[in-house]
Amino acid sequence: MGLRTTFTALALGATLLAAPAQAVDVQEAVSPEGTTFWLVEEQTIPIVSVEVWFEGGGRLDPEDRPGLSRLTIGLIDEGSGGMDAVAYSKARDELAARFGFGVERDRVTVSATMLAEEATASAALLGTVLAEPRFDLDAVDRVRAQMLSSLASSETDPNSVASKRWYARAFPDHPYGRPLDGTKESVTAITREEIQAQYDTLMARSRATVAVVGAVTPVEAGALIDTILAGVPEGSSVAAPEPAGAPPAGVDVVSLPIPQSVAIWGQQGLRRDDPDFFPAFVMNHILGGGGFSSRLMTEVREKRGLAYGVYSYLSELDGAELYLGSVQTANDRIAESLDVVKTEWTRMATEGVTEEELDKAKKFLTGAFPLRFDSNSKIAGFLAFAQAEDFGRDYIDRRNGLIEAVTVEDIRRVAARLLDTDALSVVVVGEPAGL
Repeated sequence: MGLRTTFTALALGATLLAAPAQAVDVQEAVSPEGTTFWLVEEQTIPIVSVEVWFEGGGRLDPEDRPGLSRLTIGLIDEGSGGMDAVAYSKARDELAARFGFGVERDRVTVSATMLAEEATASAALLGTVLAEPRFDLDAVDRVRAQMLSSLASSETDPNSVASKRWYARAFPDHPYGRPLDGTKESVTAITREEIQAQYDTLMARSRATVAVVGAVTPVEAGALIDTILAGVPEGSSVAAPEPAGAPPAGVDVVSLPIPQSVAIWGQQGLRRDDPDFFPAFVMNHILGGGGFSSRLMTEVREKRGLAYGVYSYLSELDGAELYLGSVQTANDRIAESLDVVKTEWTRMATEGVTEEELDKAKKFLTGAFPLRFDSNSKIAGFLAFAQAEDFGRDYIDRRNGLIEAVTVEDIRRVAARLLDTDALSVVVVGEPAGL
């Protein structure tokens, strides 16, 4: 292994010291071309991480072409400009850069981690990738075949079947109800022209949220951003998604010949800007988000041995607020497991939590927060998230205080407001007994 290769491996694997979250100094700056971005300047390690999030995502797929955005973004690193996929991959590796591209329901994500000494060249390569994707027919066919193979495998994966069915049932007339990965029919029918048109729809500089972290000054960061986005059109805004409404209550069983059943349940949740969000966040940690310390894990696994794991979490889309959970267990135990979940849902709604439970939850949630800042890429991702949610640059400083301020009375109030077993929308996949 050569000296440069050794340095590259060490540098890309290096992380920032897990300093207290309050030690992260977030600056706001504007690039010469007018793109506002957040920056954490960290000169200790010669690495620069960049996050660019484009508002829109899979919800912009045409109704008859679910999966179009996933296929489109999956082709970005299959060649650009004068480089085919092999030449592009070689150029990226020579710079020791890492690029990542993803699609969610409400956004497209672009991630980059690069050596500071090669940041200008790496940004230029990423800029070419974003400005001139080739969408070669052989690459289209190859990535399409990969998606079709994955879709075929997912038909026998109970977790995948349950998730797709839950969203389809919850949002039958909404883009969120369509599968991000598409269907065999939709993916097969997608043309190269549709891919190019969708790329032009998804990528718009005016809808970009940008964060930079690492060994770079504000001036240098602005130049990198303008280089990365140079070929991305200004574009136009996209309409906010229609509010999706509450998922329908009840139990839906999907038969699948497997020895264990998977259940996904959910109900309407809270927006992150709701005054009760942090009490709900702490409440969920106690109820189902705290791993082995949560009530659901204690009652379902530890006391009764019904399942290996069970969990719940708050989730927010641009047009829907959700409170979701899942459990997987033997077919003859799934009904009892869900009964226990509903019992704990009701107990939390009527009794709230104890001071001891609240104190333990606060200590964990505040103590674990700095672990979200132990690498440039993690910080960049968090900054992009905080910008997209309009939390403000001081959110990192305020977050733990918001958790510390939660009281037993706050949780009792939000639990009574939020939790409703009669509103639970449940999908079970398998051959469940007793449902």
